[in-house]
Amino acid sequence: MEEEFNLRETRPSLGGGRVAGNDRVGTAFDLVEQMDYLYVRIVKSKELPGNPDPYVELNLGGLKSSTRHLQKTSNPEWNQVFSISKDQINAPHIEISVKDKSRGGGDGLIGMILLDGIDVPRRVPPDSPLAPEWYRLENQRGERVPGELMFAIWMGTQADEAFPEAWHLDAVSVNGEGVNGIRSKVYLSPRLWYLRVNVIEAQELQISDKNRQQPEILVRVSHGESVLRTKISQSRNVNPLWNEDLMFTVSEPFEDQLVLCVEERIGNKKDELGQCVIPLNGVEKRIDFKPPGSRWYNLEKPNAGGNGQRNASRINSRLHLRICFDGGYHVLDELTHYSSDLRATARQLWKPAVGVLELGILNAQNLAAMKSRDGRGFTDAYCVAKYGQKWIRTRTILNSFNPKWNEQYTWEVYDPCTVITVGVFDNCHLQGVNAGGKDSRIGKVRIRLSTLETGRVYTHSYPLIVLSPSGVKKMGEIQLAVRFSCASLFNVLQLYTQPLLPSLHYLQPLSCQQVEVLRYQATQIVSTRLGRAEPPLRKEVVEYMLDVGSNMWSMRRSRANHFRMAGILSVVAKILKWFDQISSWKSPLMTGLVHIVFLVFICFPWLILSTVFLYLFLIGTWNYRGRPRNPPHMDVKLSKADMALNDELDEEFDSFPTSVKQMEVLKSRYDRLRSLASRVQTVLGDMATQGERFYNLLSWRDPRATALFLIFCLVATVVLYITPLRVVVIVMGFYSMRHPRFRDRLPSCPMNFLRRLPARTDGLL
Repeated sequence: MEEEFNLRETRPSLGGGRVAGNDRVGTAFDLVEQMDYLYVRIVKSKELPGNPDPYVELNLGGLKSSTRHLQKTSNPEWNQVFSISKDQINAPHIEISVKDKSRGGGDGLIGMILLDGIDVPRRVPPDSPLAPEWYRLENQRGERVPGELMFAIWMGTQADEAFPEAWHLDAVSVNGEGVNGIRSKVYLSPRLWYLRVNVIEAQELQISDKNRQQPEILVRVSHGESVLRTKISQSRNVNPLWNEDLMFTVSEPFEDQLVLCVEERIGNKKDELGQCVIPLNGVEKRIDFKPPGSRWYNLEKPNAGGNGQRNASRINSRLHLRICFDGGYHVLDELTHYSSDLRATARQLWKPAVGVLELGILNAQNLAAMKSRDGRGFTDAYCVAKYGQKWIRTRTILNSFNPKWNEQYTWEVYDPCTVITVGVFDNCHLQGVNAGGKDSRIGKVRIRLSTLETGRVYTHSYPLIVLSPSGVKKMGEIQLAVRFSCASLFNVLQLYTQPLLPSLHYLQPLSCQQVEVLRYQATQIVSTRLGRAEPPLRKEVVEYMLDVGSNMWSMRRSRANHFRMAGILSVVAKILKWFDQISSWKSPLMTGLVHIVFLVFICFPWLILSTVFLYLFLIGTWNYRGRPRNPPHMDVKLSKADMALNDELDEEFDSFPTSVKQMEVLKSRYDRLRSLASRVQTVLGDMATQGERFYNLLSWRDPRATALFLIFCLVATVVLYITPLRVVVIVMGFYSMRHPRFRDRLPSCPMNFLRRLPARTDGLL
């Protein structure tokens, strides 16, 4: 079971086998396997008979594709490129036909050209593109007919500049708008800003009932679909004061306006006292802690017009605001520990790149069937990778459980302590637009750049793991080649001494609640913007890549974090266990050596810190031999996904608020949560009790205990004053490591004294 989810190192023939080894200087497309393609560029035709609606059709062993048809012209121009993988060529001849779409009967053939597939020339970039040539048209009997066709044909690889625009003959089953959805594409996230709105005060508000005492007034601020409200002003009058900050996530270009509405709360109703609309194009952008200038804005009173439209009339009320874009923050659209970019929004604060990240997406193996047609399962897989503001999407490989992409991409790296995310999805939108369907997730891989050695090429097959309400499942494997290279190692090492986030995060920190709300707004903006691209990067894909909803409650994650914390504390437990073995004299020789080392440290205390750091150095040097050779990957055992119960997974994938209708299910989940919370409550109560007992040593809550403690403090003061510190430390050390025959199994006197002290538990209901 464990081997099924393990990472496997592979040795593909990268760069077409021209370069060997794992350490080498990067060249274009050297992180992928070379794939040979047959290219045909149809340029134009001339002197076609009549006034046809011409188009060109390619036929290669049953694989057909055609250009767009043009209306009523004898000299059409298409300039379209077609390609097909060499592995799929199963015919010796290439048939190129010019046809007339307006002819009713027959196939509308005007003329054709038959080429031998063996005589196709080969082109290797950076060679110049092959010049297209004119070919005379013939009929099916080989006789010349009027008309000529200009085209170029050659054998190349995926490195050819014609590859991105080429129409693949193996994708002829895709039609309509779905054709664009199978091509590779590079996207850029919108530039995000934090918008800070400081609502200071309002003046001369006109409330509906002037006799009402202490009106409850607040300000509602909205931008797009995001709405925030201030607290009710403490100054209950017509000149309320708030001085409260509200923050939004916005993106360039600033199309939506900022709408502020002053409201009076009257019971469960709200009365709108005035509003103002502020365009964001002229808002100040700051990059430091300096506060922006404030400004008064006149309010308008909305009212209904005679034709049913809402009009606004000017009133004497004003609103005092301080508005700015905070460019000194990094807008978090990812979780901090999965972040791929840590730079501030303002470009003035950007530092030069320290390295380059290269990713080769080679292939996938043994993918699961994601959908079915005519009782047969199939998968149309594509990959998405995200690092920084740059997203890439590979082309979709149709109807294959072992797709081969062999596409290479490059990113600039500004901080090595970042993560690149690669996801695999099934394309469910190939037959035109399918508004109801969603692209299915096949799996995801995260690679932290700081775990990679500089200049080394990592070629591994990563398991694609998906967790669903039915349990954890391996959906296949994806083979990647990754290389992180840097020009200056000193610049990279220098980053380890600098703050992880821009300085404004520490000078004017955001609350945890603000971070969560702003991150949700950022993910919605990014998913909406990328969903409007062509081809679209759909919302479900973006949210899966950005881990939207991963901070929701999960019994499985809580159990995983518990065991992670237990693993950290196990080091302390091992040290205590080792000291217990020394104190119990299980190995008299070891205990004697510890006594000698203890005396040396007491006599020469300046050796303590140097010895500790030397010990840490030796441990790190020893661990270098067993250092991790492979990058980290999704660990099913660490995630406790293999131990999760079905009911726990149902709860994890439940929406918020819950969509469960069965009361019995809700009751069982509620009881389980109460049981877990009771244990946490007990632990917190015990910790509070011990702290209160220490506090009550001097509070005279127990007069006798406090008196005894004060007498002990007085005696200890005299003894420690007349006794050298070294003697005291030696006595305490030897006493703690005394022989078992001088020990008592009962609790010690200090522990007995502490446990008898009172705590505030007596006052709890």
